[in-house]
Amino acid sequence: MLGAIPIPSGGCNFTVWAPYHERLELHVLGKQPEFLPMQRDARGYHHVAARDAQAGTKYLYRFADLRERPDPASRRQADGVHGPSEVVDLSDFAWSDCDWKGLQLADTVFYELHVGTFTKEGSFDALRAALDQLAALGVTTIEIMPIAQFPGSRNWGYDGAYPFAVQNSYGTPRDLQRVVDAAHSQGLAVALDVVYNHLGPEGNYLADYGPYFTEHYKTPWGAALNFDGPDSDDVRRFFIENALYWLENFHIDVLRLDAIHGIVDSSAFPFLAELSKEVDAFAARTGRIISLAAESDLNDARVLRSRCQGGFEMPAQWSDDFHHSVHTLLTGEHSGYYEDFGGLQDLAGTLKQGWYYAGQYSRHRRRRHGNRPPRFKATNYVVCTQNHDQVGNRALGDRLSSLVNFESLKLAAGATLLSPFVPLLFMGEEYGETAPFLYFTSHTDPNLAEAVRRGRAEEFRSFGWQGQIPDPQAESTFAKSRLQQALAREEPHSTLWRFYQMLLRFRREHRLGHAEVPSVEEFVSSKALALRPATAHNELLMLFNFGDVAAHLGDAVTQGSWKKRIDSSDLVWLGPGTDLPAAVEGPGKSLALTPRSFAVFERVVSSE
Repeated sequence: MLGAIPIPSGGCNFTVWAPYHERLELHVLGKQPEFLPMQRDARGYHHVAARDAQAGTKYLYRFADLRERPDPASRRQADGVHGPSEVVDLSDFAWSDCDWKGLQLADTVFYELHVGTFTKEGSFDALRAALDQLAALGVTTIEIMPIAQFPGSRNWGYDGAYPFAVQNSYGTPRDLQRVVDAAHSQGLAVALDVVYNHLGPEGNYLADYGPYFTEHYKTPWGAALNFDGPDSDDVRRFFIENALYWLENFHIDVLRLDAIHGIVDSSAFPFLAELSKEVDAFAARTGRIISLAAESDLNDARVLRSRCQGGFEMPAQWSDDFHHSVHTLLTGEHSGYYEDFGGLQDLAGTLKQGWYYAGQYSRHRRRRHGNRPPRFKATNYVVCTQNHDQVGNRALGDRLSSLVNFESLKLAAGATLLSPFVPLLFMGEEYGETAPFLYFTSHTDPNLAEAVRRGRAEEFRSFGWQGQIPDPQAESTFAKSRLQQALAREEPHSTLWRFYQMLLRFRREHRLGHAEVPSVEEFVSSKALALRPATAHNELLMLFNFGDVAAHLGDAVTQGSWKKRIDSSDLVWLGPGTDLPAAVEGPGKSLALTPRSFAVFERVVSSE
């Protein structure tokens, strides 16, 4: 096992892959520093056992030229990305979740959060204290943005340089164990965002050890990782061990794989397929439900296709087409990648098959995009109307609450939470948070900081956004991004919170994640949709009006007696009022759906 692993009888085993070096020493820091020669094997792994090393011991690896570097598989960087590594013992935590087995994706609603801005304290301990309010809301899975050690104390997490080390400004590895254990005690699963497409530029010393990176491919974020070139087997081992490390030592339930379209791998058995195979084997050994959810904008069926058919066999992947379809309908924005969307057919097509672009020409990409999804299974797709990317990658980090009116916020909630897919909420969405979520960093290299500033400005040109871009390095940029959770106790935010809670309860009680895939009917002239999911005991009719005028949808009602269960226009939800009846008999009845609203009717299936 890579890294510093405590030995039950005392001491610690150290293993590092460093094929570039014939000789390596372990430098154990302390009042009496030690330099222990390491044994090199034929594959370039260096090993040594240090009898006096224990939890809390700090160390570095020394090369023959006397340069010293932290451990690539460091479990803790208490002094930051440039400081020594620290031995951590994770084996003695008293877990109380022995009866916890995890959640099926059909029962999952993700709640994405950033540890540093979710609470005023920005710590694991503060997150743990807030778990009860998330359980009360009704979400099932907290998704934590990346926590691998990054430079400084402020970062989204995608600049991590130590994939095994927990960010020191959030707390200790033990603090994270406590968060997961407490979440499981409240019936909440935990997902962790991991980054296997690149490492951050500052504090990243892997290239000093071996061929972790390749020049054959490029990513938008830095050097590409070597998953298919010479010595790539050992690079794969590093990241597969990392995935299993989070699952085993922290009892993580879901790994969200960041931007897998940034992983270029032409091998016959790609890294992502090998990763899913190893995770499946771990889940089988432990009897736990563990899922991988891949972020990809490729609309490529390989992500979901089985390994025996040449796919990666990911249980789920993000569907950007859902977000883009809903966002353009609600906001009317058509710049950047939004130029490919804007019609009702985009959302209808996505609801029918998981994504919309399945080989059609994309104006934004100026080429055909995507291929046809495999056999449709709704739980294969994670959808949202807000997340860290879609909010934070706007010039001013503006949330949907600052772009649309209150009725549209409720409509967005209904479209997401009543969809057949796996829904995701972004922290604060449930009460209409008004604080932006901006892009922030705390690089110590001034040249890198300036390059980030210039890069952000360049990124927004295609969207036509004007004005001053907030400085990612400024502490004020980070401070502005903190949630103002006290808003949830004020109107109209408190009503919106109750509305989300009601929708989540409805989704759970009607087991919408287990329902048959709904039929989808478009009313193009009215900018309205009708969805008809069927659960084990009832049929539902969901009507959505994205237009600015009332939609007349009497033709949507079929035979039988239908009772209204949800109406977003109702006064109880601070709506303008509704003309929809409480019950409808048979087809042909007049139904007028107010602008920017939705309603749900239920017909109980007779047991006879």
